[in-house]
Amino acid sequence: MTSISINKNILQLALAQALMMSVNTLLLTASAILGYSLTDDKSLATLPLAIQFFSAMMTSIPASFLMNRFGRRAGFVFSSVIGLCGALLAIYAVVFQSFSIFCFASVLFGIYTGFGNYFRFAATEVAPPDQSQNAIAYVLAGGVLAAVIGPNLANASKEMLDISYLGSFIAVFILYSLNLFNIVTIDLPKPINQSIKDYARPIRKIISQPIFIVALLAGLIGYSMMALLMTATPLAMQKEHHNFGDVAFVIQWHVLGMFAPSFFTGHLIKRFGVAPIIFMGAVFMLACIAVNLLGTSITHFWYALFMLGLGWNFMFIGGTSLLTKTYNEAEKAKTQAINDFLVFTSVTAASLGAGVLQYHLGWRMVNISVIPFLLICLLSILWLKFKTESAPA
Repeated sequence: MTSISINKNILQLALAQALMMSVNTLLLTASAILGYSLTDDKSLATLPLAIQFFSAMMTSIPASFLMNRFGRRAGFVFSSVIGLCGALLAIYAVVFQSFSIFCFASVLFGIYTGFGNYFRFAATEVAPPDQSQNAIAYVLAGGVLAAVIGPNLANASKEMLDISYLGSFIAVFILYSLNLFNIVTIDLPKPINQSIKDYARPIRKIISQPIFIVALLAGLIGYSMMALLMTATPLAMQKEHHNFGDVAFVIQWHVLGMFAPSFFTGHLIKRFGVAPIIFMGAVFMLACIAVNLLGTSITHFWYALFMLGLGWNFMFIGGTSLLTKTYNEAEKAKTQAINDFLVFTSVTAASLGAGVLQYHLGWRMVNISVIPFLLICLLSILWLKFKTESAPA
């Protein structure tokens, strides 16, 4: 595969990531508030988002093995069809004001995301081995487009038609359709040769590696704590009487913080190493919490959510880059599967807990609850450094 072909494929994978994240950002902007209006039990406002993350979690393992057997393109095309069905169900739910149908649509959105989360791993398969961290970062950089499209589309389409949010989910259907067309034109690797399966170690051997443990903690804590704070933010802003346009503005800058650094995160990892980048990601998240505890103005939410996104970027790209060093080709499917399953298990719990914590304990306790987990991540980096330095040459 030529370098031109590789660049084209990575560019298309970045576009696939951008379109998927545009939908996810739109849902993050609108779902909690829409859920709040559809259900009588207001503590369940974030349930659709939690269901979406739960569905992505449950999809992560079968998605990895299905794509290992039938190829990346087949898996991504299949999930696109599922996503289109979810968009149609969401349109129905908005028209008939059905919370349960909207929850079911969220299941299908989660299946789509469960497959789409492997865009970043697909990038490592079409890039030279020494460029894998850059390939991951460039694909995630596609989320910059999502930062522009998602919140603005949510805000612009909310009242586009007579029924609130109907235009938003028509937009979701269009974005999923565009991504389906994009995916079928990407030159993706063929299914793995099953003859190499004898070279795979038992999963317990893989997950007991210190480098795997730290990679998992970086992705798991970084993603789940980001999801907890991000999911609770629209509800906290609504409680402070900020309007929907302000919510969309804050989410937009948050998503920019998540993905804009991807243009240089891979280069920072090559320059300083992956562990310092993960460490700095956790520090940025602690800074986000400090700002959130200082006030609830638009400026506070804006600065805090931007730093939250930046922290997620460093932790998630760092964790993914570290993970690719823990397996060989025969172990790829099961290692990626167990990592994403555990990461999205935690994200699901955090998303559901966000609504409960925000409703019963308030914004301050939502933020304080994140601190111990970030300290665990920081300590794990120091532990890995100690293990590496004390290991025999």
